[in-house]
Amino acid sequence: MSAELEAVSKALFSNIIPEMWLKRSFPSLKPLASYVADLMGRLEFFQKWVAHGVPVVFDMPAFFFTQAFMTGTLQNYARKYAIPIDTVDFDFEFTSELPEERPLDGAFVHGPYLEGARMSDELMLDEPKPKVLFEHLPPLLLVPTLTTQFKDYPHYNCPVYKTTERRGVLATTGHSSNFVMYVRIPTDKGEAHWTMRGTAIILSLSV
Repeated sequence: MSAELEAVSKALFSNIIPEMWLKRSFPSLKPLASYVADLMGRLEFFQKWVAHGVPVVFDMPAFFFTQAFMTGTLQNYARKYAIPIDTVDFDFEFTSELPEERPLDGAFVHGPYLEGARMSDELMLDEPKPKVLFEHLPPLLLVPTLTTQFKDYPHYNCPVYKTTERRGVLATTGHSSNFVMYVRIPTDKGEAHWTMRGTAIILSLSV
């Protein structure tokens, strides 16, 4: 048995994702059993997409390269209206319930978690409940919009990370292996309030 296979064997026995797998895998801090369940869930999402067509709501954590999905959404909008893609970015709208129809432009996503805060019934950032580390983020509409036409409202520029590690390396594509984007979330408190709490959106938990 080679050293690599022996390392895989030890990792499987210890319920750890083998390093050999992680070199070709999406980022994950989960134990092996949870990782396999997560992988099966991702495959199920894409299988339903293939079998039943474009979904109404996209499972944001399911994408291997989330930035490519977002870029594709912006490209579709730019081509549809024949405008330069570098003049377009996402505006954001939260909904309290899962939508039943696809939007005219953009994409509905769900699945991420909010750390260090929660969304109130009014869909604004609020203090987390006692002893609750993570809350599900409500369904979010990514709205391609001209950067000169963004809605103006009090907000927190919330960073989105693939894992709770919150750090990564810069890939050859120019994208981080962990940081995804910023989401503007409505708030009645200043940005410093949520920055001090380390509030962030996480796509994949470590459990």
